[in-house]
Amino acid sequence: MGNPVTHVTLRPVGEDDLLLLQEIMDDPDSLGEFEWTGWHDRRKWRRDWDKNGLAGENLGFFIVARGEERLGIVNYQRQQIGPAAYCWEIGIALLSAARGQGYGAQAQRLMVRYLFAHTPVNRVEAWTDADNVTEQRSLEKAGFTREGVRRGAGWRDGAWRDIVLYGIVRDEADPHG
Repeated sequence: MGNPVTHVTLRPVGEDDLLLLQEIMDDPDSLGEFEWTGWHDRRKWRRDWDKNGLAGENLGFFIVARGEERLGIVNYQRQQIGPAAYCWEIGIALLSAARGQGYGAQAQRLMVRYLFAHTPVNRVEAWTDADNVTEQRSLEKAGFTREGVRRGAGWRDGAWRDIVLYGIVRDEADPHG
């Protein structure tokens, strides 16, 4: 009997993952109070997967896994930050059973490492609801620095909310991390 797998990995989204993505994004209880933004086109995942396997130049998704168990998704999205520069913005959605066990910080650290290894950007950023203290701790464990608050920049549950911006630059990232 071997040790249970405690570390997570990221892998490309397979066709058999599309139902999971649909379930995660269409279930307010699955996403949790800070991530639910309403109902969306249920066919979008299939259309985007057919187009590029959900791994495009400007937007992409990976499955967060522990062994064979799927824990959720991480994504990257290109953000223009100046006339000649861009950065990546990352996000995460874990299934409720996977939260609170350190998997989110591991997955976000892996996403940063992947983006710095395969693209020339110098910056990765993430943001979260100002009330989402758990995600703020996760980002800090992943190596991000809290940079400030964008007042009234997030819409959730019928009201404008403050969001907290986090960033990490190439020099700060652990390449083995």
